Amino acid sequence: MMKKQITNMTVAKFMGISQCPAFLANAITSQLSHPKKSIMGHFVWQCMEVNNTFLMKNAVKLCQIQPDHNILEVGFGAGIGLHEATKFMTGPEGKLFGLDPSEYMHKVAQERLASHLGAGKVHLLRGQVESIPLPDKCIHGVYHSNCHMYWPDKTAAATELLRVMKPGARMVATVDMAVLRGGVKQGFFQGMSIEAEPYMEALNAVGFVDVHKVDKQDGSRNFLAIFATAPPTSECSGALRSYAALN
Repeated sequence: MMKKQITNMTVAKFMGISQCPAFLANAITSQLSHPKKSIMGHFVWQCMEVNNTFLMKNAVKLCQIQPDHNILEVGFGAGIGLHEATKFMTGPEGKLFGLDPSEYMHKVAQERLASHLGAGKVHLLRGQVESIPLPDKCIHGVYHSNCHMYWPDKTAAATELLRVMKPGARMVATVDMAVLRGGVKQGFFQGMSIEAEPYMEALNAVGFVDVHKVDKQDGSRNFLAIFATAPPTSECSGALRSYAALN
């Protein structure tokens, strides 16, 4: 019943208010970026699951996963996107990695993905995108949904993502700009950059190529897809050297 009530709603709309008090908006935003086991954390998880499921499924589809790929999801939350991605990973060699800083979301995802974790197909990593516990050039594809605004240092995050991606690997971000912009008006995401451009600028700055965005639709819902590709090794090395020289 709760999920039906909050479909397509931000937290403030569900609560029947157009402007959320600052203390509550900041507390909810904190839970959105790093859910903790609590009444508010559970409520925020339900909101994210309802509003972001279509984004995660579209990100998986657009990532062009092949049966033996190694794939990384950043900010896996309750594990819905990872569960969707397992449908494409039918080969014996492919591995699926999820990165999330929340201990609570790890526990929720572990329950959802128990059989895949037991089979060694899925691996959950706890940590930040600025420090991914994976070796260089091991990932064929990356996807994430409504996630980039929680990265305080987008350039550091982009650098680390590029490090773990194989040359030519694709990264896809799916974003519901209407929900995010509505949230800002209601008092959420204060001090965060929700727009696509700063994220895309960071990707370009560290050497990603073919960085572009496309407006897409899934049924009655619109979303933005942002694509980026890891360049050939020589281009990647040159871009990272140039970035390091400027910093």
